[in-house]
Amino acid sequence: MANLYLIEQGAVVRKAGDRLIVEKDDVELLEIECFKLDTIFLFGNVHVTTPALTELLDHGIELALLTLGGRLKGQLTPPKAKNVLLRMAQYQKSQDPAFALPLARAFVRAKVCNAQALLARQHRNYPDRGFVVYREELERLKRSLDAVETLDSLRGLEGTAARQYFAGFALACRTELTFDGRRRRPPTDPINALLSFGYTLVGAELSSLLDAMGYDPYIGFYHQLDYGRPSLALDLLEEFRVPAVDRLVLNLANLRTLQVSDFVPDEEHGGLRLDRKALGKFFRAYEAHLNKEFADKTTGGATSLRKAFRRQAERLAAFVTRGEPYTPFVVEW
Repeated sequence: MANLYLIEQGAVVRKAGDRLIVEKDDVELLEIECFKLDTIFLFGNVHVTTPALTELLDHGIELALLTLGGRLKGQLTPPKAKNVLLRMAQYQKSQDPAFALPLARAFVRAKVCNAQALLARQHRNYPDRGFVVYREELERLKRSLDAVETLDSLRGLEGTAARQYFAGFALACRTELTFDGRRRRPPTDPINALLSFGYTLVGAELSSLLDAMGYDPYIGFYHQLDYGRPSLALDLLEEFRVPAVDRLVLNLANLRTLQVSDFVPDEEHGGLRLDRKALGKFFRAYEAHLNKEFADKTTGGATSLRKAFRRQAERLAAFVTRGEPYTPFVVEW
């Protein structure tokens, strides 16, 4: 199964039998069979006919609508999930601080461990750039996790860890795409624009996956409830920010796959976004990165980041419904 990214402004997605056709000005741009698709991402002014929407629902294909700048506007989700027992357990356990806090600690611990791993890898290759101080501070914060007694305190510790990590992350940016701190709304430089874009894409994938498995993506254990916020997807995203997005962004920047000229002002939301040609380069790199196989230390077989998304969701379900131990996703580089 594959993801399809449509960025041609003014294009129309139509149904033709059990296939989808993308055309613009009566010129066919793409034809693809529905059984090959898992999710379609539409960016900006791309249209979908009603018969095509029905075909997507019939085939269980997710549809995500985003702005050109990569901000998620909404998703069309087929009615696949019937696991009401999982949702009931999720609702009940999310209200129990004694259950939610250890799970939230696991999410944050994985995020800090993965941040340490990235900085350690950078230190091995560039030992004189000053990564040690940030790695040591992350280690100190990680040792403090078990002493945290409330979710609010945990969020404070995570925020401190994120600031230390991104200070070290800035040392890893060795091109004209400089980075002097995390800025989200709006992302004011190319690196921040790439980070925000990547987090949005992975978050949308996780939200669709969780919904398909029977979860309510909006009821989390670590992230607070807020109108329209997929809190559970954001919970799982913490484990994958560094390996799925940050590492990809560093590669795209340091290998000069993307350069300053690939970014244009985001007139809708402020800040910067990738131009049309650069979006194609990003999507190809993103798909290759998520599907690249590596050794799975827990099973001895091969896995990928995209496979790990599902595995973590399954582990979470086993923890929520049966109390089986939850092992967060931690990379070994």
